[in-house]
Amino acid sequence: MRADRVFAYGAAAGLLGDLLLGDPRRGHPVAAFGRVAGAVERVLWRDDRARGAVHTVVCAGGAVVVGALAARAVRSSPLTSVALTGVATWAVVGGTSLAREARAIGRALEAGDVETARARLPHLCGRDPQALDADGIARAVVESVAENTSDAVVGALVWGAVGGVPGLLGFRAVNTLDAMVGHRSPKYRRYGWASARLDDVAGWPGARLTAVLATVAGHDPRGAVRAWRDDAGKHPSPNAGPVEASFAGALGVRLGGTLSYGGRVEHRPVLNQRGRAVVVHDIDRAVRLSKRVGWLALGVCVAARLIAKGRTS
Repeated sequence: MRADRVFAYGAAAGLLGDLLLGDPRRGHPVAAFGRVAGAVERVLWRDDRARGAVHTVVCAGGAVVVGALAARAVRSSPLTSVALTGVATWAVVGGTSLAREARAIGRALEAGDVETARARLPHLCGRDPQALDADGIARAVVESVAENTSDAVVGALVWGAVGGVPGLLGFRAVNTLDAMVGHRSPKYRRYGWASARLDDVAGWPGARLTAVLATVAGHDPRGAVRAWRDDAGKHPSPNAGPVEASFAGALGVRLGGTLSYGGRVEHRPVLNQRGRAVVVHDIDRAVRLSKRVGWLALGVCVAARLIAKGRTS
């Protein structure tokens, strides 16, 4: 079986597996990678960029090598290759868990239980929940759904289409490292620099595809294009900017503004100034848009892989 078909069948199976099963509560492969990366950090950490770069190479490179060795071991069996791709896809995407957590917070807010919503918010993002009221929590959830649609679904599918199982595992490793050490805290400002920059590079194509698909799949394509064009560049993240701006325009809401991370207050530009303020029911709208974007991304990535293979054969 050709490699493009292996990816097509395997990625579809993996995305369906995520839809039906979600993430395991225990023993998740990404959590296992996080423990290994944490152990490597304890050995290597110094307030030094070079040490951080070695950490990034060892951990992300190790994930790619594991994926390549696994794919090589089963390449003589098309069925096993499809199964491996399916398992790898299921392991690295997280759309169902993203939707589940977002909706759980939405239900708590609808019931007026702001404290429960605050307690669950760290499952989605690193905001300081105590600094947020109900509408602020809803806005944080919508922003997290938008950004994680790219990070947890579309980006992985893009790199799976490019590099198969090694691409899937490598992308998730890079994204996980950025979450662990890539933030601008005093401890990781230098050590996490390489992980943060590599995540920017790896996330670039997935973020743009996510923005395009949110524009296509949303209720206001013109608004999405306008917000993307006018506001994406104002965001401090080169990849979150297009994604959050396009989601804001597609949903007709305003995102951005004052945020609090780990006691540090940030005043970010507003995305889609013409939109209205986020309210609780926008959480479910964002989740539905995220799901449409994820399945469209699968179709685009499979089609691109088949077309590329056809041109080279």
